[in-house]
Amino acid sequence: MKVFGNKIRELRKFKGYSLRTLAPMVGVGFSYLSKVENSKLDFGDSPSEALIHKLAETLDGDEDELLLMAGRIPKSIARRILEQPDVFRLLAKCDDTTLRSVAAQAIRTGKK
Repeated sequence: MKVFGNKIRELRKFKGYSLRTLAPMVGVGFSYLSKVENSKLDFGDSPSEALIHKLAETLDGDEDELLLMAGRIPKSIARRILEQPDVFRLLAKCDDTTLRSVAAQAIRTGKK
């Protein structure tokens, strides 16, 4: 979650917003937003998908990237997993080297 908080801080500062400015724009208190940025939420607590959507929209961030950083599966990815469960089960069993190789091949194939 630390990476998520750092990314939110980076996006917020790039837009020139203070915590007090951004918080009402996304519908939370500034102290909660501070806890998000500093990874100080209570154990097991994480920002809601609705909040992540608002943050992405307000800060011009990539919603899927933010969802993944927050430990959530974006709906678009979940849908693909459900469409091709056998493929994803095989991918889940791959070691990192094989997985990177498959991803590189997919990227090369997609560029053709």
